[in-house]
Amino acid sequence: MVYTAEKPEPRETPDRLRARIPGWGVDLDPRDRPSVPKERFAPELTGAHWDFPERQPGYETRERSIEHAFVTPVFGTAAPLKGLSGVVRRYAYRRYSEARAAHWLLLIGADRIDVVESRVRGLLQGRPDNPVTESGLRAEISGHGGVSRRRSTRADLGHQWLDPLVSGAPWIAAAGLGAAAVGRWKGRSHR
Repeated sequence: MVYTAEKPEPRETPDRLRARIPGWGVDLDPRDRPSVPKERFAPELTGAHWDFPERQPGYETRERSIEHAFVTPVFGTAAPLKGLSGVVRRYAYRRYSEARAAHWLLLIGADRIDVVESRVRGLLQGRPDNPVTESGLRAEISGHGGVSRRRSTRADLGHQWLDPLVSGAPWIAAAGLGAAAVGRWKGRSHR
């Protein structure tokens, strides 16, 4: 409804709605609603005999939203928190509600930190990332990537010019920082 100076039309009465719309209001009488017995908590009528399940071990240390009193009885542990990204995630859960943008921005930032930590860990373990194969560049060349872009309505055509910059800039920056560090180290060793 648009806000105007005129007085709005009064709402239609249930009788007028029932006359105008076939079947309107059929569920107003609780005796006619098929879900009414399910809406009442009466385990003796339904035969339900469910109790709160035993808690999974380790629930005390799991992160949970401040809106919830406790962690669910069963939870995933596939990716335990670690490093600086874990500290940021714990802070996001401990400090901000899930309704706040700060909560989600911190979690996104923690994901980015985790990527950097994983790349550094891989480099230190002698298994660095391979940007050529992991970015799909080889598949674009050998899998007719150029042909699939001509006369196409692919969604990624609008930003394809930006893809090399987004994918390559971190590697170029890391190479530049590495070269500068090596140059500085060599300069110190020659003194």
